[in-house]
Amino acid sequence: MSYQFDFSPLLTYWPELAAGIVQTLRISCIAMVAGLVLGIALTALRMSPSRPLRWLAVSYIELVRNTPFLVQIFFIFFGLPALGLRFDATQAAVLAMSLNCSAYAAEIVRGGVQAVPKGQVEAGRALGLGTADIYRFIVFRPAIRAIYPSLCSQFVLLMLNSSLVAAISAEELTYAAQMIDNRTFRSFEIFAVVGLLYLALSQCLSLVLAAIGRAYFSYPSK
Repeated sequence: MSYQFDFSPLLTYWPELAAGIVQTLRISCIAMVAGLVLGIALTALRMSPSRPLRWLAVSYIELVRNTPFLVQIFFIFFGLPALGLRFDATQAAVLAMSLNCSAYAAEIVRGGVQAVPKGQVEAGRALGLGTADIYRFIVFRPAIRAIYPSLCSQFVLLMLNSSLVAAISAEELTYAAQMIDNRTFRSFEIFAVVGLLYLALSQCLSLVLAAIGRAYFSYPSK
């Protein structure tokens, strides 16, 4: 094998990789929060007594979960401008990631909500709690506690899938790696390093989410 491994050129471009890491975490965190909020809203719609609302939520969830994420990105970035809706690469990336995350989060949250015994809800009503308090303390908090590990796994997967937004030139870690590769032609070195960076990011994100879970769920509801 005549190929000579040389990682030294990457040191010159480390600031670009660091900027890519920051942007990856930024768009991923925004998408996580937005996706979870939309997911909870979709769960409410799917469990609504209104059949049209349930049908709307189910149709959206099935559409998103059964189409490739890359196609969704292309549709938002390249397709929606035909309808007059234009987004820059970063905006399209955040929107696509948020919508994709919301469909998966909705199914995870729904499973947690349905696992809460109906007797607890009835007990809350017997104590005079309002609907908002019942869902806040008796339904959603225990449900989120039960499904939190699944949500964490989904969030880590979302962060890893952010690499796909490089296809529309969103300036995150994979895009930075592609630009560096175009200048250095050290494909093995750059993508080996980037793979390790994604591994480190996923492990760090898992630790942070676990710490948040311990802090949030260690206190009783008030």
